[in-house]
Amino acid sequence: MYNKRQNRRDDKDDGMIEKTIDINRVSKVVKGGRRFNFTALVVVGDGKGRVGFGYGKAAEVPEAIRKAGERARRTMVDVPIIDGTVPHFVEGRFGASKVVLRPASPGTGVIAGAKVGAILDAAGYSNVLTKVIGSSNANNVVKAVMDALGCLESPEMYAARLGRKAEEFMSGYTVGAHVWGSGNADSSNA
Repeated sequence: MYNKRQNRRDDKDDGMIEKTIDINRVSKVVKGGRRFNFTALVVVGDGKGRVGFGYGKAAEVPEAIRKAGERARRTMVDVPIIDGTVPHFVEGRFGASKVVLRPASPGTGVIAGAKVGAILDAAGYSNVLTKVIGSSNANNVVKAVMDALGCLESPEMYAARLGRKAEEFMSGYTVGAHVWGSGNADSSNA
């Protein structure tokens, strides 16, 4: 029996980082009393620039998490990562929630709350500054973060949009130097 369980776990393990962000119990009043159901909000990422989220509902918590995980795997998107951080400042909005993502210099870490931090960790970011403004509802915050990540452009995407080569404007550019005014940017200004 132990071997069956171990094999089942090995089959499910596909190298993805799966994090449960929120579990909610919902009750429905019926003639005999209350009927309870559960909802789960799950984020899945590969830690290398792909991330997605899913929402699942079921009569039991494990089933809700499983459904949410499957939906998250189907809705994964690619996000740009440069030196472990976001390429540029970006804001994402959904409903009454607004999320600000700002690049950070190496060694800063992911400065974020639990919901935003789970998404950024699953995507593979290691240095990001964040702030949630407005509603802190889990569903709205997750959708606002995904909106912000969808607005990010890598230097190659930016160059393609302008019809130029990335090397023309990327010479000597480092994310930390640009944000904090240190490193290469200081020596070029002096």
